[in-house]
Amino acid sequence: MERMALHITGDKAADELLSNDAFALLTGMLLDQQVAMETAFAGPEKIRERLGTIDPAELAAADPERVVDAFKETPAVHRYPGSMAGRVQALAAAVRDDWGGDATAIWTAGGPSGAEVLKRLKALPGFGEQKAKIFLALLGKQCGLDASGWREAAGAYGDEGSFSSVADIVSPESLAKVRATKQAAKAAAKAAKA
Repeated sequence: MERMALHITGDKAADELLSNDAFALLTGMLLDQQVAMETAFAGPEKIRERLGTIDPAELAAADPERVVDAFKETPAVHRYPGSMAGRVQALAAAVRDDWGGDATAIWTAGGPSGAEVLKRLKALPGFGEQKAKIFLALLGKQCGLDASGWREAAGAYGDEGSFSSVADIVSPESLAKVRATKQAAKAAAKAAKA
């Protein structure tokens, strides 16, 4: 898998970590709820700085109180530091226990199809259907995933030029397009409820 340098957070160190560490990228996706995308994906670098590691085995084994304290430091890793610290530790434990500590095995072990990768992602703690599809699209569009049928498995998130998720962010301009798409979708959903 040929990975390209990711440009999601606007922070060089955070983006380098996401580009070079599969578990950091997976963690950023986990954190991407109820906070700005840049905040979510900058979270793994904050975790690494504060706890000295982003290794799944080490995070899974860390004292939960220490992890929560690291999440609460200013600026907080997430607006819900307690619950998200627990989710990150659960994700770390799953990667350690089910994938030998290697997050890339989730999408590479056994040469899985896109549908199988989606199934594996959905089995992770904190990854529902939508989050799994977005992450699958991110893997396909920016991380060189060549699993057969990944675009179909990712649904609309796999569409070229959709600008519907973090999978489409490659520059400040594309970030603005993704934001506009999300705002339009929120406005449409709000109008439908009225």
